Amino acid sequence: MAKRPGGALSARPLHFVFLLDISGSMSVDGKIQALNQAIRESIPQMRSAARDNPNAQLLVRALTFSRGARWHVADPTPASELTWLDLDAGGHTDLGAALRLLGAELTDSAMPERSIPPVLVLVTDGYPTDDFQAALQAFLTLPWARRAVRLAIAIGRDANVAVLNAFIANPAIAPLTANNPEALVRYISWASVTGIRQVSMPLDAGAGHRMAQAPSVPLADTSDDVW
Repeated sequence: MAKRPGGALSARPLHFVFLLDISGSMSVDGKIQALNQAIRESIPQMRSAARDNPNAQLLVRALTFSRGARWHVADPTPASELTWLDLDAGGHTDLGAALRLLGAELTDSAMPERSIPPVLVLVTDGYPTDDFQAALQAFLTLPWARRAVRLAIAIGRDANVAVLNAFIANPAIAPLTANNPEALVRYISWASVTGIRQVSMPLDAGAGHRMAQAPSVPLADTSDDVW
């Protein structure tokens, strides 16, 4: 870690947020169970990525949406202290409500000045059932939301890929589609670790978005598609 007179530089906060669909369709074909398992399996890799980036303090939160939106992991939690309580599914797909709730936490007054751009990972299996377009438009006016690395994972082929592309808002990065539990585990782990590494690396002179060039994505086994 870089040092300066008087001691080591303090680590800069890096906020990582899961936006998770827990609508009724997620209760079908074991999707919600697979999502819980995938996030549990990603936690050790997030901890490892955090150790590899000592200048960044990785803080994890999780937000769910169905009938409205709420924080599942409400406080920014160091990866080393994160535990996962399983989610249940039921209700609508109020993604717009999720963006409004998240946006309230990405204002200049809410984000520490020295923060690294956040990493936001959206996981859903369907179509928004509320005013997603208006909420997204307002969300992307927030400087911290625009600077964030935004990734998206579709669970199954019924997810609205156009919505996921609109959330990512970067033509170099495509949504991922997980058609079985193994692919979901692989993609959530990839998104978690890759997002952390990308935003915590130094920017080259004149560089723009840290993920202007999308890194390689792990291949998913589609031989046993269930969604």
